[in-house]
Amino acid sequence: MVETNENLMQVKDLKKYFPLRGGFLSRAAEEIRAVDGVSFSIKPMETLGLVGESGSGKSTVARAILRLSSITDGQVLFEGGDIFKLNREELRKLRRRLQIIFQDPHASLNPRMSVEEIVGEGIVIHRLARGPEKTEKVVRLLEVVGLSARYLRRYPHEFSGGERQRIGIARALSVDPRLIVCDEPVSALDVSIQAQIINLLKDLQRMFGLSYLFIAHDLNVVRHIAHRVAVMYLGKIVELTSRDRVYTSPQHPYTEALLSAVPIPDPTVDRHRIVLKGEMPSPVNPPSGCYFHPRCPYAEPICRQKSPELKDLGRQHWVSCHLRKKAGYETNSSKGGKNQ
Repeated sequence: MVETNENLMQVKDLKKYFPLRGGFLSRAAEEIRAVDGVSFSIKPMETLGLVGESGSGKSTVARAILRLSSITDGQVLFEGGDIFKLNREELRKLRRRLQIIFQDPHASLNPRMSVEEIVGEGIVIHRLARGPEKTEKVVRLLEVVGLSARYLRRYPHEFSGGERQRIGIARALSVDPRLIVCDEPVSALDVSIQAQIINLLKDLQRMFGLSYLFIAHDLNVVRHIAHRVAVMYLGKIVELTSRDRVYTSPQHPYTEALLSAVPIPDPTVDRHRIVLKGEMPSPVNPPSGCYFHPRCPYAEPICRQKSPELKDLGRQHWVSCHLRKKAGYETNSSKGGKNQ
């Protein structure tokens, strides 16, 4: 993939394998290929949506780019520097620039800390302010995310799920980050609250010049916030393109299947549902060739024999599929493919 100096973050051929130990002396007998050669970039003030089924490797990618876990191979470049070559002091400074919003707003907040302590913790650690100045900054952050200053002395259990997630967002903002990883930040919330949080994140992006890696399994949510979308399957990115193209012209069979499962709030619309056979294969023993071929309704012999490369079909539409030749290719589902 072609990269430019405009990118805030570049992930190059990222791999993360977990050894499975067993047998005599608990030696590593096999390995789980949780992330298997992932590459993408994120530009300033851009939101990249990362979607896929549970077990596809999305959260493992998130932990790696935040350097919360080691990697097996590859590079993660942030502002031009390799984050896995940073020393302890450089890593501490990096923590200010990279933050995360967690999926579960209840489990991610310390129940023994007040809101002021939770939001102000990073400010204290990075010595950004102290005393009344720190309290003032916490109050400003609470107001920015739609909460009142009177909540300063309250504890997480006194808030609703949506309010707790707003506290988590304020905590992420407290150290003036440039990129925030949103790890399914609305999946645990009611639908009406999801829309509020998504709109808040979009407003904050414009206000603070933020970039997001937005991880989700709900394509409807991603559609409202992402500029580009990367689709993951079994540790690999199988499609990467703009938000509009992924919804109007999906080129990978897996993306087609995901989109066909998105509910449409109109009972008069008749959509063909693509039902994939079987379950996602085990990352311990992935299939030969294309990882998706055992479930693909269009698989051909080459799909079983050779692993496809992620290639540009034109107009920055990257797809990992032997059957896609160029952007605008008429998909099998639109022609009445084998799954009809």
